[in-house]
Amino acid sequence: MTDPLLNPDQEPEASPRILGLVLNVLILAALLYIFLFSIALFGAAFKLVGKGFSQQLIASTTDPILGLMVGLLATSLIQSSSSTTSIVVGMVAGGALTVPGAIPIIMGANMGTTVTNTLVAMTSMNRRSEFQRAFAGATMHDFFNLMSIMLFFPLEQATHFLEKSATWLSTVLVGVEGTKYPNPIKAIVKPLVKETQHLLTDNLGASNSVATVVMVILALVGIFFALTFLTRVLKRLVLSKAEGTFTRKLRESGIAAMTIGLFVTVGVQSSSITTSLMVPLIGAGIVPLEAAFAATLGANIGTTVTALLASMTGTPQALTVALVHLMFNISGILVIYPFPWLRRIPIRLATALAAATARRRIYAVLYMIGVFFVMPLLFVLLDKLIRGA
Repeated sequence: MTDPLLNPDQEPEASPRILGLVLNVLILAALLYIFLFSIALFGAAFKLVGKGFSQQLIASTTDPILGLMVGLLATSLIQSSSSTTSIVVGMVAGGALTVPGAIPIIMGANMGTTVTNTLVAMTSMNRRSEFQRAFAGATMHDFFNLMSIMLFFPLEQATHFLEKSATWLSTVLVGVEGTKYPNPIKAIVKPLVKETQHLLTDNLGASNSVATVVMVILALVGIFFALTFLTRVLKRLVLSKAEGTFTRKLRESGIAAMTIGLFVTVGVQSSSITTSLMVPLIGAGIVPLEAAFAATLGANIGTTVTALLASMTGTPQALTVALVHLMFNISGILVIYPFPWLRRIPIRLATALAAATARRRIYAVLYMIGVFFVMPLLFVLLDKLIRGA
């Protein structure tokens, strides 16, 4: 006999159904906290050893193509395009980096931030059909960013349209009062992340390298555990109710889904969190790829908004970098999304890649390591060899 506490669809009495619903919501909240904590812990682990290296990488950038690769690698290492952008803004404001030199790094950072989605998708590897959907949902963001780079990187190098437009806008906006929003997700999970790091590095005396390995392992276990049960609870709460308000809004139209993605990302101040939460919903069959794609594009814009508002009290150069990030994402959407045949390209490429990885799981690992780490690292090493010769 089915336990009514675990199945809110069962009809016998109203009170067991309400209790079941409350229990499922509490379980969902606990799993979401574990998931968000694990994502934050994963980022903190890489920042522990990767932030200094990323700063050195950015500082040594001279060539536009190398800048693109450095932005990709630096963001993959520290798991945050916002952090990479902040480093770049600081270096531009301090005169250590020019605006033209910063633009390719920003484009690469936009691509690098999607590595978290791929990692989240890989936690469902043992469930083939779910993994295939989740991996397609994760990598369509990669293919969209890749298309944007292929379109606008050469155009920017030839015309400097992003630099010129952002520079003009920055002179208009500098002096406008900046705004800093509180980050609710950070406020909830950061204390526990800091305590975990403090326990390892201070109380137990672990080196940064050892602490990073332990934190990565804990984060991966947490992500895998949370997503394994998160999918089941979401199916009970959402699929059993035909369509929840959230998924119904996502399905309404591309503009509605884009708006949701934008506002959720502004609220949590992280596109990685928005898109990573979308991946299990796609894997569970709750959100279709097309709706998730639109929400992802909204998240792409949302991730630039808080940095933009905060930078308005800074120098024109610092604001220019933030504006370039915003304009690059908006330009990609305006050129690609309005045309159905064009916006289906990232989805079709991601679906084809997901089908291949579902047959051979090793392809997923090779894709993540190769695209986000090996390829850009080879460019950096090759550049150093050439310059050292």
